Amino acid sequence: MPLLSFHNVTTAFGHHPLLEQVSFGVEAGERVCLIGRNGSGKSTLLKIAAGIVIPDAGEVRREVSTRIAYLPQEPELDESGTVYENVAGGLGELRQVIVDYHKLVQLLNDPQTAGDADLDRMHELQEQLERRHGWQAQTRVEQVLTRLALPADVPVAQLSGGWKRRVALGRALVMEPDVLLLDEPTNHLDIEAIQWLEDMVAEYRGALLFVTHDRQFLARLATRIIELDRGRLSEYPGDYANFQTKKAEQLATEATHNALFDKRLAEEERWIRKGIQARRTRNEGRVRALYALRNEHAARRNVQGKARLALDSGEKSGKLVVEAKNLSFSYEGKPIVRDLDLRIMRGDRIGLIGPNGVGKTTLLRLLLGQLQPESGTLRQGTNLQVAYFDQTRAQLDPEARVVDCVGEGKETVTIGTQTKHVMGYLQDFLFPPERARSPVKSLSGGERARLLLAQLFSRPANVLVMDEPTNDLDIETLELLEELLLDYPGTLFLVSHDRAFLDNVVTSCLAFEGNGRVKEYIGGYSDWLRQRASKPAAREAAPVKLTAPAPKTEIKKSASAKKLSYKDQRELDQLPARIEALEQEAQAAHTKLADPSLYKGDPAASKQLNTRLKEIETALNEATTRWEELEAQRS
Repeated sequence: MPLLSFHNVTTAFGHHPLLEQVSFGVEAGERVCLIGRNGSGKSTLLKIAAGIVIPDAGEVRREVSTRIAYLPQEPELDESGTVYENVAGGLGELRQVIVDYHKLVQLLNDPQTAGDADLDRMHELQEQLERRHGWQAQTRVEQVLTRLALPADVPVAQLSGGWKRRVALGRALVMEPDVLLLDEPTNHLDIEAIQWLEDMVAEYRGALLFVTHDRQFLARLATRIIELDRGRLSEYPGDYANFQTKKAEQLATEATHNALFDKRLAEEERWIRKGIQARRTRNEGRVRALYALRNEHAARRNVQGKARLALDSGEKSGKLVVEAKNLSFSYEGKPIVRDLDLRIMRGDRIGLIGPNGVGKTTLLRLLLGQLQPESGTLRQGTNLQVAYFDQTRAQLDPEARVVDCVGEGKETVTIGTQTKHVMGYLQDFLFPPERARSPVKSLSGGERARLLLAQLFSRPANVLVMDEPTNDLDIETLELLEELLLDYPGTLFLVSHDRAFLDNVVTSCLAFEGNGRVKEYIGGYSDWLRQRASKPAAREAAPVKLTAPAPKTEIKKSASAKKLSYKDQRELDQLPARIEALEQEAQAAHTKLADPSLYKGDPAASKQLNTRLKEIETALNEATTRWEELEAQRS
C-alpha cells in the first residue's frame, strides 16, 4: 500500500494545466526522483504532496498516521530564533514546551542567575513533558543537532545559506517523517555540503520524493525516476542513463505519430476545400471526423523546443592568457591565495573547486586584473575579451523587460556572422514573445539563468568566466550548455559545484587546499579526487570530525622527510591515544545527554556534562590540529 498516492490529480495556473490527471504512488523505502523542465510544475506537485496546495481536481491519499516533511527550495526559517528553536519547530505543539525547557536548562547552568521561580518552572515543564510523552521528542532534537553538527544556540540570522538548509533539514528529520519531500536540495550548496547531504539521505530509511538537477546526486540516490512533461507523468525504472534512452525512444515514437496525424489532417482539409462529391450521408460523417481531427490537433500539447545556444567567441586572444608567479592575496588577515604559480593558455578550460567562502571568486578577480595582488606578479595576454556570468544575477535589472536586457534598445543581435531579430534570439533560449516582454522580476530562477546566458552569449568574448552557472538550470539545458562549452574555442574559467558538469567540461582544476594553498590538477572533478587520494602525504584542510586520525605508522616518510625534535616526536607519538580517549569521552557524554532521565533527575548534572562536552570538543580540535601540523613537518 503506497504511503502517498495521487489519483487523477489536475491543477492549473494558466492556459494549460501544470498537472493533468496525474496518478502515481510512493512506497515505503522508495527514493523517487522527479525531473522535468523549469516551470513544468515539479515544485507544485511537491506542495500538493505536502498538503500546502490543494489540487483543482483528483485525490491525494495518505496512509493514516503517515508523517510527511517538506523541504522547499528556499527554506522558510524564523530568522529571529536560534538553531534549536527552528529545529524544534518540526515537533508541532510540543515545540514551545521543549524550547522553554532548553532555555531554562541553559539558565540553570549558571546558579548565580537562577532563582526559586526558575526551579518551580523547571518542575512544571518536566511534568508537561512527562504527561505529553515529550522526553522522546526532546531527545530527538538533541540527537539531530548532534548528527548534523548544528550549533544549537546560534541565531539563524548569522548562518550562511548552506547551514540554513541544514537547519531546515534538521527540522524535517525531527518529525521522523515517513515521507520526505526535497525540492532542489543541492542548490547553492558547495561540493562538501552536497556530499554530506547525499550521505544523510542515503541513510534515511523512509520514503523519499525529491527534485534535483544534480545528475550525480540523482544517480546515487534514485531507485525510480518519474518525469513531469506537459502536465503528465511518465515512469522510467532504472538509472538516469536508461531514462535518457527510453525518453529518446518515446519522443521518436511521438514524433512519428504526430507526423502521420498531421498528414491525415492535411489530406482531409484538402478534401473539404474541393467540396462534397459522394453521397451526402457518408460525406457528413467524413466532415464530422474532420472536425474531431481539428479538435484533437488544437488540444495537442507539443514538445517544447530545445534551447538553441550559440556563443560568439570573438577574435582570438594571444596564446598566453594569464601567467602568475608567487601570487599572494589575503583578506582581513586570512590568506586567500599564497605563492601561486600558474600559466593559462588559450583554449584551456579551468574549473575552480573549493567550499563556499574559500575565495574562488576572489581568485577570478585577481586573474582578471580586477584586484591587485599583495605580492608576486601577474601578466595578462593580449586582445582579451572577457564575458562574466555572475552567480548573483546582479547584472539583470529586475525592473527592465527581458527583451531590453538583451537588445539594449536594438532590434537585432549579431552572433558571429549571423544577425537575428532579438525576439527570435530569445526564442532560442525558450522565451516566447509574451514572456520576452515581461519584467525580469517576474521570472523564475531558471528563467533568470537562461536570460543571463542569452545576454552573455550575445556579446563577443574569447575569455568566458562562469560563476556557478548551473544553479536553477534544468538537466536538459545543463547538457546543452555542456555541449556549447566543449565546442567553445576560447578560454573558460568555471566555478561550479556540479560534479558531473565539471567532469564533462573542464580540462584542469584549481583546488583550494586550505590556508591559501591553490594547486592545479589535470582533468575534471573525478580526476582531482583520484590524484588527491593517490598522494601519500596529501591532507586536505577540512572540518574536524569525531574520528581518530590514522596511526602514524600508516604514513610513510619520504626520502626528504624532516626529522622532528625529540620533544615533537614524543608529542606526535602520544597524540593518537589522546585523541582516541577524547573521542570516547565525548561519545559517552552524548549518550548520557540523550537519556531523558538525566534532565528529570538532576538538571545540575546536565549542566556540568554540557560544559565538559564543550571542553572536550575544544581539546579535540586542538589535538587534531597539532597532530596534522606535526605530521606535515615530518612528511
